Amino acid sequence: MPTYDYRCLSCGFEFEEFQSIVAESLTVCPKCGGRLQRLISGGAGLIFKGAGFYETDYKRKSTAGSSPSTKPEKKENKAAESTSGDT
Repeated sequence: MPTYDYRCLSCGFEFEEFQSIVAESLTVCPKCGGRLQRLISGGAGLIFKGAGFYETDYKRKSTAGSSPSTKPEKKENKAAESTSGDT
């Protein structure tokens, strides 16, 4: 279940509420009884903790001389070859 952020439009009180996705948004401030606004949140980032994640899974591989060129090779024009060999 996600956590939603709310701010009271009357007193400015901000808080988080752990709610189901299908639950209705809260409308009444628990401090002053004013109207609430649900805030847009950045959400939580995914964090890998523990030994080995970076070293074994996400470390960038060096590209200096160890991998082939990613540019496609040029193919010769077959039409030019067929006209040059007709003499």
